Amino acid sequence: MPAFPPSLQSRLLTHLAPWRNAPAWYIALSGGLDSTVLLHLIAQLTHSEKLPPLRALHVHHGLQAAASGWPARCKSLCDSLNVPLQVIHVQVEAGASLEQQARDARYAAFAQVLGQDEVLLLAQHRDDQAETLLFRLLRGSGLRGLAAMPRQRRLAAGHLLRPLLDVPRGELLGYAQAHGLSWIDDPSNTDSRFSRNFLRNEVMPVLARRWPQAGASMARAAEHLAEAQGLLDELAEQDLSVAATPSGFEWLGLSSLALAPLLALSSKRQRNALQCWLAPRTRLPDSRHWASWESLRDAGASATALWQLTDGQLHRAGGRLWWLSGDWLLVPEGTIGWQATAQPLSLPGNGKVWLSGDLPQGRLRVGYRQGGEVLALSGRGHRDLKRLLNEWGLPAFARARLPLLYLDEQLVAVANRPGAGAGNLQLHWLPPTNAQGLR
Repeated sequence: MPAFPPSLQSRLLTHLAPWRNAPAWYIALSGGLDSTVLLHLIAQLTHSEKLPPLRALHVHHGLQAAASGWPARCKSLCDSLNVPLQVIHVQVEAGASLEQQARDARYAAFAQVLGQDEVLLLAQHRDDQAETLLFRLLRGSGLRGLAAMPRQRRLAAGHLLRPLLDVPRGELLGYAQAHGLSWIDDPSNTDSRFSRNFLRNEVMPVLARRWPQAGASMARAAEHLAEAQGLLDELAEQDLSVAATPSGFEWLGLSSLALAPLLALSSKRQRNALQCWLAPRTRLPDSRHWASWESLRDAGASATALWQLTDGQLHRAGGRLWWLSGDWLLVPEGTIGWQATAQPLSLPGNGKVWLSGDLPQGRLRVGYRQGGEVLALSGRGHRDLKRLLNEWGLPAFARARLPLLYLDEQLVAVANRPGAGAGNLQLHWLPPTNAQGLR
């Protein structure tokens, strides 16, 4: 077998050096050329280097008949390299972009597997980076999009790394041929109806004939753009630090920003700060949809204003911006009977509640606002709940899901309001987790 120059292995080790104490490394193994080479490279390095435990992940989308045999092909490869393989079956939701839906399903599967500080290694290379830049340029992406694929980022509790981003596909092909590797050729890769395939099969070869270094130049441009984006992110972090003041409702468990410091910025800096803040939470809107931010920003103080984004909603309430996603996008309904001795009580889609103080005797239930509720307050008599909520300043979006405790059909306690109940009785509420989008 011809010796392969050590430069590829050396570069790989350099990029992976900061992660050598991670609890585990996972390789996203499609079975194609790129991931096969990455798996083989690292499996060989384990013979001479002390590396974290190595495992492979194969996500089976089931989108084409040819894919049915790929898990077995991946298992054969992993067995030959003594690397454990986990096959994950996912269902791709129907949507406008099959490519995007498959990608979302794949990354969601990866996120579920990764443990705390574990590392997922992806085999995307320099040619992929150039295609990504061109693809996003044609879509009119902003600077954040044109920075293309980052070499590393957080993914759920772990980290996602792309250690081959400076390696051209030709070098990976040479490695595979020199080591007698075999790999899966996905027949869908030749279907130029898919945008990525069209760029790869039709556009990039034409560019390379005129400019042989086109791929390398575009990948380098993406690095420059990423550096510029990094500077904008530093500015955004400074602006956000001023707006990240306590809300007074930290028990809601929601991310929020004070609006006034953002309003003091220019429109461009507002947008830059919000892009940085929203990026880990949702897919960012394109330039055509940022008018919705201006509508939210300029809404009257008494207006119920929100901005619907791909993975959640941005609300304006109480002089703040609030991010809502997951269960927070659904309004709980109905009532739940409760034996006070059975604590805590789980509320469908709305966290859980429990009681403290003198437990009442009688028929208990937990419900939500219907309108016209009245609460007896010590020393203040009976007060309209709507007015009390206004006094407390609870954000409007939280009021419909605030648990209320009834004793024999009389309202006796409001969640998380000490003193707003009979005697020393308190109703405690742990709201649902505001699940974040992983981008």
